[in-house]
Amino acid sequence: MLAGDSLMCSDLELQPTMDQTDYCSDGGLHVTLTLRLLMHGKEVGSIIGKKGDTIKRMREESSARINVSEGSCPERIITITGSMEAVFKAFTMITGKLEEDLSTSSLSDTTRSKPPVTLRLVIPASQCGSLIGKGGSKIKEIRETTGAQVQVAGDLLPNSTERAVTISGTQDAIIHCIRQICAVILESPPKGATIPYRPTLGPGPVVFSGGQAYTVQGQFAVPHPDLSKLHQLAAQHASYNAVNQSSSSYSGLDNSGQTTSQELLIPNDLIGCIIGRQGSKINEIRQMSGAQIKIDNQVDGSTERLVTITGGALNINLAQYLINACIHE
Repeated sequence: MLAGDSLMCSDLELQPTMDQTDYCSDGGLHVTLTLRLLMHGKEVGSIIGKKGDTIKRMREESSARINVSEGSCPERIITITGSMEAVFKAFTMITGKLEEDLSTSSLSDTTRSKPPVTLRLVIPASQCGSLIGKGGSKIKEIRETTGAQVQVAGDLLPNSTERAVTISGTQDAIIHCIRQICAVILESPPKGATIPYRPTLGPGPVVFSGGQAYTVQGQFAVPHPDLSKLHQLAAQHASYNAVNQSSSSYSGLDNSGQTTSQELLIPNDLIGCIIGRQGSKINEIRQMSGAQIKIDNQVDGSTERLVTITGGALNINLAQYLINACIHE
């Protein structure tokens, strides 16, 4: 039984993009930005306001498109799109509202200093390396010049190829920090396919049927279009003929019982990129691909580790694609 995807985010770009390359009269570029924020329900409620009055005012005064993902889960995605001026104006208003809420909640405690505002940006993992810089040099520079605390999450957000970037500080520090982050991201476009993070009530397994990916949530299989697109992309880059055929001939996780295995040799110094902190990344790859993945123990004298992927041909191919994406982040 299939259910409609009630958790779909707005149909917008998923990261800061440079849509045009022509110059304005003042010599600047025509740039359209799209930024995504991850917020808790209480914060979202404050941004929306009573009967939507607050978010309506923000849209009108900033001229930015501000959309909130649907769903009843604790976390929501706020997508902000527009010119650089419009997006930064919207961020100024959002951080101002959050700062106002924090000040109101701390009025009863006069001994405490003004609490910092905290925002979480959602950014494709392939762009995070440029944001961190060699040896952490870029993120250190951003911290020092803006006065904001910036932390890039080491693990991917569930069922996605995106990471959370947490920014904390005063309103001015946060806006200054976001400007610098945008400058870095615009110079370093995302590499490969991006699976956007979609908050859900809980993680569920992924199944593939008829060329379509579905996430299992309770008694329902909810269509997951982004995984379907990635699945097709992975099939196009397959290095063996078994998967160079229409995905509609496959059904379910095990390819109608046609289970095979594929072995990869991964250098020891890169195996941590695949495993992740406490196995988080390898578990995500297993869940997203539907394949079983076994990493052998290190053999004395060997510079590589054996990785065995088992499942249907398309599931193996998607697992290989995701492993390669981790290695080349």
